[in-house]
Amino acid sequence: MNYRHAFHAGNFADLVKHAVLLAVLDEMKIDARPITVLDTHAGAGLYDLSDPNQARSKEAEAGIKRLLAREPEPAFAALAAAVRALNGEGEVRFYPGSPWLAVTALRPGDRHVGCELRADDHGQLETTLRRFAPRGVGAEARRVDGYATALELAGEAGRLCVLIDPPFERPDDYVRAAETAKAVLKARMRPTPVMIWTPLKDLETLDGFLRRLEGVGQRPALVAEARLRRLDNPMKMNGTAMVVLNPPVRLREQAEAICRAVVSGLGEPGGEARVWSL
Repeated sequence: MNYRHAFHAGNFADLVKHAVLLAVLDEMKIDARPITVLDTHAGAGLYDLSDPNQARSKEAEAGIKRLLAREPEPAFAALAAAVRALNGEGEVRFYPGSPWLAVTALRPGDRHVGCELRADDHGQLETTLRRFAPRGVGAEARRVDGYATALELAGEAGRLCVLIDPPFERPDDYVRAAETAKAVLKARMRPTPVMIWTPLKDLETLDGFLRRLEGVGQRPALVAEARLRRLDNPMKMNGTAMVVLNPPVRLREQAEAICRAVVSGLGEPGGEARVWSL
C-alpha cells in the first residue's frame, strides 16, 4: 500500500487523524511548559486540491468538502476553523497537512520538527513552515528518517508529542512504527503522547499491529477506529485508526465523537465507530 499524503489529502482518514491531533495538542497546551511536536512523515504540509498531481484521488470530495458543506460536528470545530482560515468561506481549494495544523496551533516557545525524505515534498514543507509558522514558534523541516529522529528527540529534556504517520510504502512500516513508539516511551521519564495513524484493511493486520503495543506506555493506549465498511477485503482501505499511547484524559470522549461523525456521515452499511483501550 502506498499512502502518500498528497494523493489522499482531505479524505476521511485525514479528518480522523487531524481532528485527533488537534485534540491532543489542545489538551497539552493547558500546561504552560513548551512542547516539541515531531511529525515523522510530514509530507508537504499543505495541499492544493485543484492540482491533479497533489490530489489525484479526489477523495476530499467525500471528506473535508462534504464536512464543510454543512455545519460541522463540534468534534471537528477546530479542524473546520483551520481549513476555513486557509480558504475563507468559499470553495475548499487548500487542505492543511499535519505540519500546518501543528505549527499554527502551537504557542510562542513551542517547536515543530517535520521529517520528510522525498525531495519534492521536503522542499514544499520548508516553504509551508517558513510561510505559516507564527512568530516565536520553532519550525524545522528535516530531510531525515523520521523514525530515527523520534529516538533522537526522545532523549531531549522537555515535553514531547509524536505523530507517526507513514505512507506504508515499505512492508516493515507496521513493525517500525510500533518499535519506534516503544523505544521513544522507554527513553522518556514522563508520559509522552505518541499517536500512530494506520489504515484499516483487515482484522488480522490490525490485531498483529496492536499486539506489538500491548502494555506500552504509562497509561492504557486508546484505539480510535472509524470503519467505513466491514473489514473483509484486505485489498481495500476499509477504514482508519489512530492509536494514541499515553492519551490525554479527555481524549476518549473526543475521539468517540470524531469517529461516530465520520462513520455516520461517510460510512456504508456495516460501518462502525469503535473507541477502546488497549
